[in-house]
Amino acid sequence: MKWPGRGTATNQPAGGSPAVLRVDWPACQGRGVCAEVLPELVSLDEWGFPVIRGGVDDELLDLARQAAADCPHRALRLIR
Repeated sequence: MKWPGRGTATNQPAGGSPAVLRVDWPACQGRGVCAEVLPELVSLDEWGFPVIRGGVDDELLDLARQAAADCPHRALRLIR
């Protein structure tokens, strides 16, 4: 089941391959670390779960990697 405003965000950075942020919903505990590290792309819904807005541009790749690494439950992945 897909929920509006959740799931995978993609775009085509200058390198040509899409950068994707993916949430593992069963693993996500809604701690909000991803939104603290990457507020440009991640906001939180009313229950504290991430909502991914847009794709990961080249200038945000380092922050996206950091957000994925900082997730206490490893529920956020960056796929490029």
